[in-house]
Formats: sequence, structure tokens, C-alpha cells
Amino acid sequence: MLHIVLHEPEIPANTGNIIRLCANTGAALHLIEPLGFELEDKKLRRAGLDYHEWAKVQRYQNWANFLERQQPQRLFALTTKGQTIYSEIHFLDNDFLIFGAETRGLPAEILDSLAKDKKLYLPMQETSRSLNLSNTVAIVLFEAWKQIEFVGGK
Repeated sequence: MLHIVLHEPEIPANTGNIIRLCANTGAALHLIEPLGFELEDKKLRRAGLDYHEWAKVQRYQNWANFLERQQPQRLFALTTKGQTIYSEIHFLDNDFLIFGAETRGLPAEILDSLAKDKKLYLPMQETSRSLNLSNTVAIVLFEAWKQIEFVGGK
């Protein structure tokens, strides 16, 4: 199983889309607080449709709590500050993919704790700043899932 980690997500519709994505790919979703919304938010529910019951979602009070409870062996951060294209990584089952808040990205202390080859980016036009969070998660998750031969998929 692959793991998607959202660090302090702010937009309920993005998280709802990611819940639906995780339910459909079998990935676990880890939400690190504070969240910019309540999980009962109508926009989150609407975007996730009826997939909430099928998604494996866990919440953590902060980054340290997440690390203590999960103890990830391989953690990759998606960041515009990355130096490795996401598609150059050989993903493995049980990898954790972390994504930052929509308006801030990941904090420096998280990025600084990771090796250079664990900070990934998606290529885009030079004049572009970033992609939508749920789109970025979908692109990277499907690449990782493809590499582990769509385990659990049909």
C-alpha cells in the first residue's frame, strides 16, 4: 500500500478529491493537523462523494506525532524546491509521499530533514508556480502505483 500524507491541508475540496483518489487506488491517507476545515465540511464531502467510507484516513496532531506513529522507512516530499523529477524515482510498496499546504507548501524543517534525492518535483513551464494539490497527488500516486504494478487494482 502506498501512503499519501497531507501536511496541514487548507482547501476542503482538494482533500475530498484526494480521499476519493485514495479510496480508488487503495492508498492510505494521513492528515497532519491543523486542517484548514472540518472533516464534516460540505465541500469536502461533495468532492469525496460517497468514497469516505472506503478510504483509509488517519489524523495526526502534528508532524512529530505522525513520525512517531508511522515511522516511515521511505518518505518523499513533493516540492517546487525539489531537484529530482518524480518519475525518476523507483517507488516501492509502502512508500510515503508527503504534500504541503496549498498556499505554503512544506515547512523548511521538514524539507531540511530529507536528503536531496527525497525532494521531488513535477516539471512544468518556467513561468508556472505550482499545480493544484489534488492534481499533483493524482499524478505522483498513479506513477508510484504503476511502478508497483497496480497492486490491488483490476
